[in-house]
Amino acid sequence: MISVAIIVKDGEKYIEECLQSLASFDDVLLLDTGSTDRTMEIARRFENVRIEEREFIGFGPTKNLAAQLATHDWILSVDSDEVVSPELSSEIHSLSLDDNQVYRFSRHSYYRGKFIRGCGWYPDKILRLYNKKRTGLNDNQVHESVMVKEGMGITDLKGTLKHYPYDSAGSLVAKLQFYSTLFAEQNQGKLKSSPWKAVSRGMAAFFKGYVIRKGFLDGYEGFHIAFCQGLATYLKYLKLYEANRTVR
Repeated sequence: MISVAIIVKDGEKYIEECLQSLASFDDVLLLDTGSTDRTMEIARRFENVRIEEREFIGFGPTKNLAAQLATHDWILSVDSDEVVSPELSSEIHSLSLDDNQVYRFSRHSYYRGKFIRGCGWYPDKILRLYNKKRTGLNDNQVHESVMVKEGMGITDLKGTLKHYPYDSAGSLVAKLQFYSTLFAEQNQGKLKSSPWKAVSRGMAAFFKGYVIRKGFLDGYEGFHIAFCQGLATYLKYLKLYEANRTVR
């Protein structure tokens, strides 16, 4: 048996589509971290969804908490802006699950309704199905991932997941502000930074996303995403520089 674990805050735009795609799972644990929109109202319509409310303690720790609150040992970790395809759902249910395996599949990400192939967004292979008695996510505040421990392997699935991370310039900028702050908090006193490092890393991130990872092929959307990747990197290291100065 498999439980689905989701954390959410103010995810009303996609939570209904997300939960509809999980109708075949008997236990969907939705951990809300302070929604003020219609997220909870929508979620309560689904009989297979259990709602818990907790404070946000970083993406890795909060997702691990959601997994621990779930009923079954096998966990499918899904974000509230992601939609499991029927093909992936059927494939997951047909598996003979192996405790020593972590299961991986592809994610297709969209910006303003457009499937983005550049900027490092595709191909995007993610580890999301695992046995919580064998492993879990790392404790990263941001960019968390399932750990593949010694003796474990990775099995690739054919099905895909749809991802709707940003709907507009405003939502993209809001998330990069949030993520860059978490990065600074996570690495304060651990990594060195400087204004020059922030500028050089930011410029390099833009060049990597737009040129090397061919963001230019996605037109306006590709340019905007690559630009924000550069801005996010700049802010990460600038905020880290300022955070480090406060602990001297």
